[in-house]
Amino acid sequence: MVYVFPAIFTPTENGYAIRFPDLPGANSQGNDLTNAIYMARDALATWLDYLIDENEVIPTPSRARDIPLDDGQFTTMIDIDMTAYRRHKSSKAVKKTLSIPSWLNEEAEAHNVNFSAILQEALKEHLGIQTNQK
Repeated sequence: MVYVFPAIFTPTENGYAIRFPDLPGANSQGNDLTNAIYMARDALATWLDYLIDENEVIPTPSRARDIPLDDGQFTTMIDIDMTAYRRHKSSKAVKKTLSIPSWLNEEAEAHNVNFSAILQEALKEHLGIQTNQK
């Protein structure tokens, strides 16, 4: 599920301070705008991940135009795909037992085939999962 929350960016001597008015405690900082947006997305993902793990209610995001700002502050909408985030976070390996014909096993071993890598690639292709990583 994709979530989108407004973040308040406050310019500082060292870049930007970031806070999410709808998520008290979800704060971050970045040394330039690009880094600040990256850090805001990370803070949002971490905070929502915690709420999901604790079965807490995820609040309804405010509308950016309704958020009061001090001089110099601005809001930016930050999005995060929590399905992708949680998938990446929990990508630890699990062991599976499978059976293949012995002749195929011998042939694959003779060619130094990485069974895990081949199986992962085949499963992703079969399931239509696209990733940037191999």
